[in-house]
Amino acid sequence: MKITAVLLAAGQGTRMKSDLPKVLHPLCGKPMIWHVLEALKEAVTEPPVVVVGHGAEAVTKYLGDSARTVLQEPQLGTGHAAMQAESLLRGNADLVIVTYADMPLLRGETFRRLVETQRLNPGPLSLLTVIADDPRGFGRIVRKADGTVQAIVEEYVATPEQQQIKELNVGAYCFNAEWLWDALKRIEKNPKKGEYYLTDVVEIAVKDNLPVQAVLHDDFSETIGINTRVHLSEAEAAMRARINRTHMLNGVSMTDPASTYIDAGVKIGRDTTLLPNTYIHGTTVIGERNVIGPNTIIRDTTIGNGCKILASVLEGAVLEDEVDMGPFARLRKGAHLKSHVHMGNFGEVKDSTLHEGVKMGHFSYIGNAVIGANTNIGAGTITCNYDGERKHPTVIGEDVFIGSDTMLVAPLTLGDGARTGAGAVVTKDVPEDTLVVGMPARAIRKLERKKKG
Repeated sequence: MKITAVLLAAGQGTRMKSDLPKVLHPLCGKPMIWHVLEALKEAVTEPPVVVVGHGAEAVTKYLGDSARTVLQEPQLGTGHAAMQAESLLRGNADLVIVTYADMPLLRGETFRRLVETQRLNPGPLSLLTVIADDPRGFGRIVRKADGTVQAIVEEYVATPEQQQIKELNVGAYCFNAEWLWDALKRIEKNPKKGEYYLTDVVEIAVKDNLPVQAVLHDDFSETIGINTRVHLSEAEAAMRARINRTHMLNGVSMTDPASTYIDAGVKIGRDTTLLPNTYIHGTTVIGERNVIGPNTIIRDTTIGNGCKILASVLEGAVLEDEVDMGPFARLRKGAHLKSHVHMGNFGEVKDSTLHEGVKMGHFSYIGNAVIGANTNIGAGTITCNYDGERKHPTVIGEDVFIGSDTMLVAPLTLGDGARTGAGAVVTKDVPEDTLVVGMPARAIRKLERKKKG
């Protein structure tokens, strides 16, 4: 059986008061439409169709190859929007899920349940409902004596008695595909709004004596639709709680989940502990047995096992195992800290590799550099990598000792076992096992390195 989905994403979202198309507003690090498409993957067998309108170019660009798109122009209601998918789907699908791109909390298992209900339904459609005290503008579900749906009554036309009904239409449907395309043509334009409403297909089915089934869902939080920034914040809180719960059930500890912010798609290994005010964004992957936070921000970073990261900022970096850094340290794009590196407070690394066992003191900046294993970077060390026009590399060998407040003026190479005196300004390459001091630095003697082992 071929199952696909039509995702309605053409609305302007005027109540968001934003130049950004509503469906591209971020929710836990991903546009809200991403969350819906991810959930639909669990229920469909064919690529979905997204109906675009307002901000069509931006939405289509974001979607890329993840979905097919059709343009709704002009925008004449939800029924009219669904009609736009017929040219792509007629004859190419058995069941069609129709839902909204501004309902990002619906789960894949919920869509699967909706599809399974329709598989067993002799009638043309099944829809998702929820019971709630706050209707949030949703239409009311009127049922027949046999439990099937008789009508969806929109809030603005509901009688006082109908407004007391607590079962609400969520806005997720599963249709027999061939029936849907013909039924959409039978929808009449609403005289007050001048639009064609998808919900009117329920009335068409009932008039034809065809049963309409309802799937009563027990999690109201999944049904939060987003029309305002207030709704967006509510959905963000619900999604964040869901993400955190999943990580904790998978073996991650959080001392205060309410102050721990993790984007969708982040991966975290078991026995890692996240302390309060930790923010983990983007494509970050974190291994096992780490302690992260408090007050730490991590974005698009890969972290190995057994690391300790205290009150620091990491962006586009790689940390191998047993790295210890912070507080108040910063890794910028291209920073690579290999195993057992220690990085002190107020240090910064950009586009550089620190090899195994490097110790980097506080108040230091390392940029466009490669630092050899077991080298010590004294406090206040700076790689002067930019000459006003270009950036230049600094290469430091193994077992080097860089004295406090050393200026390393790139391009520069320091051989294995070299040393600099405190306050040195190094402008020329330093041979291995050589001590340089002064401003500019000069060699004063050869050093005898202790043999390993």
